Amino acid sequence: MTLLPALSGERLRFDGLNCYVDGSGPPLLLVHSVNAAASAAEVRPLFEHYRATRTVFAIELPGYGFSDRGDRAYSPRLMTDALHAVAAQIRQRCGPAPLDAMALSLGCEFLARAAVEQPTHWGRLALVSPTGFMGRKPRRGPAGSTRGMPWLYRTLSAPLWSQALFKGLTKPAVVRYFLQRTWGGKAIDETLCAYSVATAAQPGARFAPLHFLAGNLFSADIHRVYEALTQPVWASHGVRGDFTDYRGMAIVSGRPNWQIQVFQTGALPYFERPAEFEAAMDRFLASAR
Repeated sequence: MTLLPALSGERLRFDGLNCYVDGSGPPLLLVHSVNAAASAAEVRPLFEHYRATRTVFAIELPGYGFSDRGDRAYSPRLMTDALHAVAAQIRQRCGPAPLDAMALSLGCEFLARAAVEQPTHWGRLALVSPTGFMGRKPRRGPAGSTRGMPWLYRTLSAPLWSQALFKGLTKPAVVRYFLQRTWGGKAIDETLCAYSVATAAQPGARFAPLHFLAGNLFSADIHRVYEALTQPVWASHGVRGDFTDYRGMAIVSGRPNWQIQVFQTGALPYFERPAEFEAAMDRFLASAR
């Protein structure tokens, strides 16, 4: 199955990564989530909205979309380094000013880590349905540690069944099922559903998701990372579906650089209520750094 581009506009290729670019004005980076069938298609509404006022970039993380999908160790370090690489490309193109960015779900952990490691390179951070806040258990493990389970990865990646397992997880009906759980039972975006199925059918598509399923891409020190952010942060989430437990946000809710907003949606509020979400994000991006 030939994969079409997830978004319109120019495509940048560097360091094995793919990034879509469109528009003009101050730069804005969009970062998709990580799952079995992720791609830049997950940020399409924001890409189309912000290209009218900004130079908008939408990266495809290692293992997804048109970025390299080789069989290697997929980790928070690999994903964070990809964000450092795209930020360097954006600085060359748009200048050295701190880069505003938005990330979705697990992508928020990688963006937060990049911003902590190179704070002068990053400006306002919009985190949509960020992971790492479920329950109240502290996640302050050793620096760089993950929640990976080596035994589970060995099981999932066994050559005898890994491809069949992944194919089963990414059948159209299964992709639709998980998107419905993400939306919280509401009507899903059919274009996103179709593209998710198509991107998961590409050669090498299983490698990154198997690391995701084994926990290798989740950071065990993420609370330390979130607490170390000095940039303005706008975190938002919905109230329906599988991604509604944000009790852990108590660790950051009182911090002066953090603001939290709740939408009456599932985990992808900008698909369900684009005007409401875009107006709120516009206000945040216009606020002082």
